[in-house]
Amino acid sequence: MGNIPQTLKNHKNVVIIIAAGLLIELFSAAQYYYAHNLLEEELDHRAENELRVKALMIRGILKTMEKTVSEHIWDIKRNIAYPDSMFDATARIIENTPEAIGSCLVFAPNFYPQKGRLFEPYAYKEGNNVKVKQISQEGVHDYTTHPAYQEVRRSMKPFWSDPYQYETDSTTLSLTTYSYPLTDNDNRFIAICGLDLSLEQIGDTLNARHIYPSSFNLLLTSGGKIISGPSKGHPKTHDVQQVIRMINDSTVERTFSRSGHSKCINFVSEADNAHGCIYYANMRRSARWQVAVVCYDDEVYEDLLWMRIKIFFLMLLGFGVLGFIIHRFARNERKLNKAQIIQERLGSELRIAQEIQMGMLPKEFLPYPDRNDLQISGSLVPAREVGGDIYDFFLRDEKLFFCIGDVSGKGVPSAIIMAEIHSQFRMATVHETNPAHIMQTLNIASCDGNEKNIFITFFIGVLDLPTGRFRYCNAGHDVPYLIANTASEPVSLPVISNIPIGLFPEFEFKMQQTIIEKDTTIFLYTDGLTEAKNPAHKQFGIERIEKTLTGHSDDSPEQMIERMNQQVHAFMEQEEQSDDLTMLSIRYMPKRNEYDHEEEFMLTNDIKYVDDLNKFVDTITTHLNFDKSKAANIKLAVEEAVVNVIEYAYPQGTKGDISVQAMYNKRKLKFVITDSGVAFNPTKSELADTTLSAEDRPIGGLGILLVRELMDSINYERIDNKNTLTLITHYEAKE
Repeated sequence: MGNIPQTLKNHKNVVIIIAAGLLIELFSAAQYYYAHNLLEEELDHRAENELRVKALMIRGILKTMEKTVSEHIWDIKRNIAYPDSMFDATARIIENTPEAIGSCLVFAPNFYPQKGRLFEPYAYKEGNNVKVKQISQEGVHDYTTHPAYQEVRRSMKPFWSDPYQYETDSTTLSLTTYSYPLTDNDNRFIAICGLDLSLEQIGDTLNARHIYPSSFNLLLTSGGKIISGPSKGHPKTHDVQQVIRMINDSTVERTFSRSGHSKCINFVSEADNAHGCIYYANMRRSARWQVAVVCYDDEVYEDLLWMRIKIFFLMLLGFGVLGFIIHRFARNERKLNKAQIIQERLGSELRIAQEIQMGMLPKEFLPYPDRNDLQISGSLVPAREVGGDIYDFFLRDEKLFFCIGDVSGKGVPSAIIMAEIHSQFRMATVHETNPAHIMQTLNIASCDGNEKNIFITFFIGVLDLPTGRFRYCNAGHDVPYLIANTASEPVSLPVISNIPIGLFPEFEFKMQQTIIEKDTTIFLYTDGLTEAKNPAHKQFGIERIEKTLTGHSDDSPEQMIERMNQQVHAFMEQEEQSDDLTMLSIRYMPKRNEYDHEEEFMLTNDIKYVDDLNKFVDTITTHLNFDKSKAANIKLAVEEAVVNVIEYAYPQGTKGDISVQAMYNKRKLKFVITDSGVAFNPTKSELADTTLSAEDRPIGGLGILLVRELMDSINYERIDNKNTLTLITHYEAKE
């Protein structure tokens, strides 16, 4: 009978090991699922960046050739009376276009009677020389029957042809041709100017690099015919035809990427059974070709799979260690030592939890080295090892996002909820600037599975740094104070209390807004400050907070929090802290008229004025001695932003003005793009939703993503019924 208790202990230990194993496996599976989703999202971003970059590079080649043709039209027309001069005209086009391998002029039948019915001067490259010849012959090569000639005559619009094979004396070339119709002063058809581009050059552009070793790119016509694909020797060339077939097959299941800018098809290779994903999208403007990138799962998720295997073996090792420890503890019959060991372990875990909790707070306070318009300081002192208070802040798109909150209760449960709310706040503010919408998202997440009805008082603020516009939403939290530099006393911020989050998921939170004046400090706190008690059980209270803040408007945020800490601890004397004590202080110090020069360019919402806009930007970047690469990036960013306004701000057929202001000093160049069109926020990646309020309505497009990459900062505000988009880049002035 003496072995029965020990047997029960052993069974209990086995159950503990199994339960721990299942729990670890559950966490491991959750971690794997989360990491897998992150990698899928990363794949979306990388694939779409690849599509965008390749499309921009190809569009650059096409646009260069289109521009060359348009620039040589005057040369052709001024010599149109001299048929033999047309050979020289085509040769000059080739000489000025490194990307082209051939150029032709296809004249209307009998345009030059002395040359016969058909006349087609053609210039082409042979080595380092340019040669010309007449290539049309009756009964041999009648270009009037060619589909490209007939298409241009019918539409009288330029276009890029589908790829085709061209036989020379020594080789066969794969080409695409840009055809441009020429007319006389009476708008009568004269000829077609054609410029040939080798698909080999496009192939070099596509294959310049790959996002994964086995991934490859395809360029297809709008009808799904291949223009260019992976280079010879690529390990996955056997999948090219299958990929093209699936893109062209309307019955194949496909989805949109997370941003909605490209389509995705999952497939299994018929050649080697490898799983992969196809991303493809149409190019904008110029030729409506399709760009595709193909990626394979074994490369995308390779590191994750290895991590999973390593975790599995570490888990087995952990089981062995855990079993050994439990076995050793089972042999220890002294309950006091057991309790002490458990207590020490719990204390260690709480200390780690405290370090994790403190690590989640902002690790660096403003001002940052590159900002002089803000000062921020914060303090969080939990009543226990871990607490349920939270504060956070960060900068995005020239806006300061910040929050402060208090979870009901204390200790580990409140700390866990605090960590979840902190994570939700960061995720909710990725593409959202309306604090009421952010609060709504946090409220829904907090209500989900909240069986114990734990609630959180919360305050969210969004401060637009260029304008001082302050939007905020309060959820049952203590009212913040505004301490203006010109005022002797603090002023309570007018707030709608709303209700704490975590209670009713359908509750609609109200947003408020005001203007924060220069050198004003926003002071926020939790009820751990007002409810701090002294030995006589009196609370610190609102009046002592206001008294401490009065007469110290020049204090920095750090000094203000330090002064408040001194006062509350002096009031508490030796009384133990009963609640978490959290404070956040933000001082707004905008620099007015910080730019030495200002210039403005006005245009209407017509794409034809973009060239004049580019000249305006070129003038500024030249004046600032920017290198060619940075100047080109700035011009491309401003062009993409203005084209977005042209395409989305005004209804089709409506004319409107667009202002582009350029301001600069020795460190910073700022462009302010203003229009009075319909409200849209281009800093959001989602497509426009007309059911949203005007200032929160986003637009889509790859262009704004490009602007984000090229500029250091981008900011949008709806001011006085006008869309105002600010682009900023930093630089070191050259002497």
